[in-house]
Amino acid sequence: MSLTRRQTLALAAATVAAPAFAQRFPDKPVKLIVNFPPGGAADVIGRALAQALGDSLKQQVVVENRPGANGNLGADAVAKSAGDGHTLLMSSGGAVTVNPFLYTKMPFDAEKDLVPVASVARVLVFLMAHPSLPVNTAQDFIAYAKANPGKLSYGSAGSGSSPHLAGEMFARQAQFTAQHVPYKGAAPALVDLLAGQIQFMFDPGPGLRHAKEGKLKLLAVGSPKRSSQVPDTPTLAEVGMTGFDADTTFGVYAPNGTPAPVVTLLHEEINKALATPKLAEVIRSIGGESAALSRAEFIAGQARDRERFGAFIKSIGLKVE
Repeated sequence: MSLTRRQTLALAAATVAAPAFAQRFPDKPVKLIVNFPPGGAADVIGRALAQALGDSLKQQVVVENRPGANGNLGADAVAKSAGDGHTLLMSSGGAVTVNPFLYTKMPFDAEKDLVPVASVARVLVFLMAHPSLPVNTAQDFIAYAKANPGKLSYGSAGSGSSPHLAGEMFARQAQFTAQHVPYKGAAPALVDLLAGQIQFMFDPGPGLRHAKEGKLKLLAVGSPKRSSQVPDTPTLAEVGMTGFDADTTFGVYAPNGTPAPVVTLLHEEINKALATPKLAEVIRSIGGESAALSRAEFIAGQARDRERFGAFIKSIGLKVE
């Protein structure tokens, strides 16, 4: 038998086997790795999604937090896992659209080693200040920051995270200086903001309930349009930050090599889950917006985010070793 003949038969066998594999999937518990700490936006959304998927797939979906390196540690673990659909990644867009521009050495190839399965939420960032600051509006804050150069510090979910990039964009456009304090996730940064250890941050949503309780001051939204959760809060673009957009898309990814029928099945089940009031409310509770897109729309959106964030990172020369 010729090599070409053998290859043809092997390809045919694989083509037949893939749908059969998808029909059996999942045949064991699915691990959903969240590449940020417990309590942050990715974790909150990931746990709600895991429960919904577990119900629809009739198989346990276990969440495992692997924070570090702005999401790189968890993403790398998934990238190096077996491509059978039983190990998935729940991540902010930063791990695949921002980190390749930040890190001198990436442990994985974001475009080749991870397969975009489904977008889950468009996560907004909210400019939050500690109540001790004598400010009530974004304009007040800018004036105060300019009058106190370098005296304010802001937290983020890590160097290169969307809250960090939002802080950099804000400080540069408003022309003031502040100290960046990176954390291993937005949740620990929020804890220090509440305690007054840092004075402000761009929070990806979990801080909204604290703002409602008066424990933080919500000053603006770092998005092109206002949030439906806090419609009376202006965007930074409305207060003079032209074109300000620090939104990011959170999504689910699988290792390269995951069978296409499995990816399709997971995409469909995730979109079904996003249509349920329960999951939609969880996303809304942290100020996000459900994003049940087609895979083509998800991939195209990632390309746009990669372009805009990459251009900004290059313009300021930001690098992480």
